[in-house]
Amino acid sequence: MSEKRFTHIDLFAGAGGLSEGLSEAGFHSLFANEVVPVYASTYARNHIGAKVVTDDIRSIDADEVRENLGLIKGELDLLAGGPPCQGFSINAPVRSNEDHRNHLFKDYLRFVSAFMPKVVLIENVPGLVSFEHGATLHAILEALANLGYGADVRILGAAYYGVPQMRWRTIIIGFRGAELPDCAFPTPVFHAPIRPNFTSTFDGRNLVCTPSSNIEARFTTVHEAIGDLPVLKCGERGEPIKQYRCEAFCDYQRSLRQGSTGVFNHESPDLSKLNIERMKHIQPGGNWTDIPFELLPKGMQKARQSDHTKRYGRVTKDGLASTILTKCDPHWGAFIHYDQDRSFTVREAARIQSFPDHYVFNGSLAEQFAQVGNAVPPLLAKAIGECLYNIVKNY
Repeated sequence: MSEKRFTHIDLFAGAGGLSEGLSEAGFHSLFANEVVPVYASTYARNHIGAKVVTDDIRSIDADEVRENLGLIKGELDLLAGGPPCQGFSINAPVRSNEDHRNHLFKDYLRFVSAFMPKVVLIENVPGLVSFEHGATLHAILEALANLGYGADVRILGAAYYGVPQMRWRTIIIGFRGAELPDCAFPTPVFHAPIRPNFTSTFDGRNLVCTPSSNIEARFTTVHEAIGDLPVLKCGERGEPIKQYRCEAFCDYQRSLRQGSTGVFNHESPDLSKLNIERMKHIQPGGNWTDIPFELLPKGMQKARQSDHTKRYGRVTKDGLASTILTKCDPHWGAFIHYDQDRSFTVREAARIQSFPDHYVFNGSLAEQFAQVGNAVPPLLAKAIGECLYNIVKNY
């Protein structure tokens, strides 16, 4: 952690993945807003001292929040967050500017106007770049400029910063009163076998940050991420707090185990007997095409073998995981453990998202998976936060 702590607030905070990474980089969370109660309870549990408000952001008076925090305009170091991403997502069934979620960034900008922080951070999905042919992204950058912020955008691959999965995020950073410094976005530190499957250019510029050829460090593997966690049978719950399977055998595990008293949120979801039988036929790196025809779901019996390549996927221990979604259902992605016939637990999903083991998730199993899947990977947020820390330090 850095030598001095600066302040930040987090809007659309979810369970707090962004704040966790920023905290590890040296920022202290003063305030968070999250509309889903169980998400907010997880945030409050893991960010002691932050005031957490569970309410629709459209009904919150930003000036009142600032005054209650005892801050004057311009005093806050960082305002972070991002509107709900579903409306912007390239995977959404309908991407329309009539979706009210697509306009919630205006409430973020309302908080920017009330606080006038030194730095602003907006995160979203890669589909933001192409949404409405770039009009929404232009509107955000123009609005920040009108508020006096020099802003720019990049698309960051989480695996380039040590997160063991194929996840990408669009990051917008604004610097009050000046052009954004070149050092605002983190430089990739790992090589990883990922490539964009989305629009990655904006105004003729390539937005994807890739590692330079002289970087030798390789990505974090799935085995390095979860190989020390206890073995479970499919559907096994066990004790609420479990012991580690073995000593940490890599830096990633040693880092995430710091401050932990055991393994929380590590319970295997129940699967049907049919799904358990299907899994037995799937090799590491394989998918639904390994399943005998008569065991396939009826709809997939008509699919081409080149379709749905992630469904019923079993990860390879020495590879990257697919993007962690809001539920690790084998029917929807490659979420089968590499050497255990079961799907990922919440803790394994959290490890793949780079949450530390002391970070505990509240709610039902389904709610816990949703919190993890919707989060910004803390390790990616930390890399961004370290760059922003240096900007604020030299402000």
